[in-house]
Amino acid sequence: MKVIATLLTGLGVLLTMGTASAQSSKSVGISAPQITEQEVSLMRKDVRDEKKQLIAANLPLTGDEAAAFWPLYEAYTQQTTRLNDERMAVIKDYSVNYHAMTDAQASAYIRRWIKVEESANKLTLDWIPKFEKLLGNKKAAMFFQIDHRLGLMMELQLASQLPLIEP
Repeated sequence: MKVIATLLTGLGVLLTMGTASAQSSKSVGISAPQITEQEVSLMRKDVRDEKKQLIAANLPLTGDEAAAFWPLYEAYTQQTTRLNDERMAVIKDYSVNYHAMTDAQASAYIRRWIKVEESANKLTLDWIPKFEKLLGNKKAAMFFQIDHRLGLMMELQLASQLPLIEP
């Protein structure tokens, strides 16, 4: 868990370089370092790899279950990655508009954020039966508990790095 916390911290820093760093750098006349899309993409891949390792370490699978589980997990991860691309777009827009955010932008931002959360919940509900069929109800529930906990850790890390909207 310590490894993923470190990676999440790094991801949070990468995501918010344009917000919190730019905010503090304005007061001292320093420009924030630019993080490339490739660097963000590599960091996100590292987080996905660490997440996979944590699931493997905590979800007891037989050899046959593992052989069937990991391809299903990869398909699920592809869909969650697309959803996280949407989440990243919301965060990027937020960081670009943070300093001069209008009421309309603030309203659109929070609605987009909630829409991504609703899509994430729908995606999970769509995949539960597939994992239940493969693993049985208890192991599928355990997988989704682990997945949810890791997701909460990432959300908390991101939320702690993003500054609140100024009224």
